[in-house]
Amino acid sequence: MLTKRKSRSVAAILAFSGTLTVSGLHKFYLGQPFWGLLYVLLSWTPIPKVASAIEGVWYLAQDEEAFDRNFNFGKSAIKNSQQVSNNVGAMAEALRELDALRQDGLISEYEFEQKRRQLLDQIS
Repeated sequence: MLTKRKSRSVAAILAFSGTLTVSGLHKFYLGQPFWGLLYVLLSWTPIPKVASAIEGVWYLAQDEEAFDRNFNFGKSAIKNSQQVSNNVGAMAEALRELDALRQDGLISEYEFEQKRRQLLDQIS
């Protein structure tokens, strides 16, 4: 849960649900277990319910970039997908160049296979 990208709408839904049911679920979702536990322990008071409602509004009031800065370590989904597509393109180009070297006889089959595996290991 700590490494997956957090959704602003899911965090807001969990925060608003905390006003009716158990408060603090949104804190666990956002990787803040101490605050989540504190909300649960104080659930017999109205404090966590009010705080959950305020935080739900705050999550929705933020734009995606601000939410990503606060809860996704500054990594946006758009930048990540662009980065992945750029990496795949660069990897494909490197494999084509490597194959061209093999076909021109500048490297052996064994060398080609070793370099190809190294490149593919970088992906995973």
